[in-house]
Amino acid sequence: MKKLIVWTGLGFLLVLIGGFFGLAPGIAEKSMNKVVPAPLPAVSPATQSFHDSLAIADMHADTLLWSRSLLNRAKRGQVDLPRLIEGNVALQIFSSVTKTPKHQNYDSNPGDTDNITMLAIAQLQPVRTWGSLLERSLWHAEKLNRYAVASDGKLRVIHTPQDIDKLLADRAHGTRVVGGMLSIEGLQDLEGKLDNLDRLHKAGFRLAGLAHFFDNDLAGSMHGTAKGGLTPFGQQVVRRMEALGMIVDVAHASHATVAQVLAMARRPVVSSHGGVQATCHVNRNLTDDEIRGIAKTGGVIGIGYWDGAVCSTDPRAVALAIAHVRDLVGIDHVGLGSDFDGAVTTGFDASQLAVITQALLDRRFTPDEIRKVMGGNVLRVLRAGIAPMGQPGKI
Repeated sequence: MKKLIVWTGLGFLLVLIGGFFGLAPGIAEKSMNKVVPAPLPAVSPATQSFHDSLAIADMHADTLLWSRSLLNRAKRGQVDLPRLIEGNVALQIFSSVTKTPKHQNYDSNPGDTDNITMLAIAQLQPVRTWGSLLERSLWHAEKLNRYAVASDGKLRVIHTPQDIDKLLADRAHGTRVVGGMLSIEGLQDLEGKLDNLDRLHKAGFRLAGLAHFFDNDLAGSMHGTAKGGLTPFGQQVVRRMEALGMIVDVAHASHATVAQVLAMARRPVVSSHGGVQATCHVNRNLTDDEIRGIAKTGGVIGIGYWDGAVCSTDPRAVALAIAHVRDLVGIDHVGLGSDFDGAVTTGFDASQLAVITQALLDRRFTPDEIRKVMGGNVLRVLRAGIAPMGQPGKI
């Protein structure tokens, strides 16, 4: 009887452990990445036809953070390959999130706690990722490459301007393929070593934010405690990024960091995902002066789809923010930055992007303007920005 009790107890423990590893990551994601239907504009047949002719590019999704397969249509989250294809996305930038603080908020977060370690363990990621932020990013790159290999040609990892050109040419000839590019949300994954930037570039990362939800050894975050500017190490990293052909992203950066980056930039700078304070007065959104500064570098501002970016989940609010950037600095400096799968609630998922096209048409954007907003501007800046310094890039 005693042995039976012991074995019963062990069996119960194994069930609990199996439940934790098997169910907890999915439950966590389902609670964070929600689609709660908003009052969406009705997409006309003419709009859908026009939408299907676009080359759509989105600068930010956090899908690689989660354990579900990118190749299968999921009942949770906002992005997977089938939904990208259905939404007619040509290029999706996938971010590597390596560390987030407990009790994360927009106002003030210390950098001494981390939610991602437990997620990495629960998802049974390689042990090397449990204690290393660098290895977490390298694992995300490995995941995207594996998905591309297993996608039967439907997903292609993009590294060079020539890769972008081939992707668009193949799509123009009817090939249903989506390009995936790697970015980083906060360069704390350098672990204090400049040489690690070269390792990340070699692994395929072509865009990176300097800070995420906390101040790090490179830069102040808009959500940190000090909210300072670039450190000497951060300045070194910006220069090395420009030389390698790695685009500097100021999303989440403090106002002091944004100002310093824009003052020293020699290549296009982006804000990959967020909003503008003129239409949604949230601290993480860009001021008009910051919008002007990004435009002056030749860069682009990616507008998100969640409440913290546009104060709504209605695509009409997305169109309103886009219109503000257009009216302030011109149509060439605004694009899409969904933040899909980034612990946000949206009113639609990647399969429903035609609602943005409809919202822009309803605001009387011209077809040429919409082509730029929905992807043309981002693709132009990527072509220019990911070419190594000294090599020609189109801008």
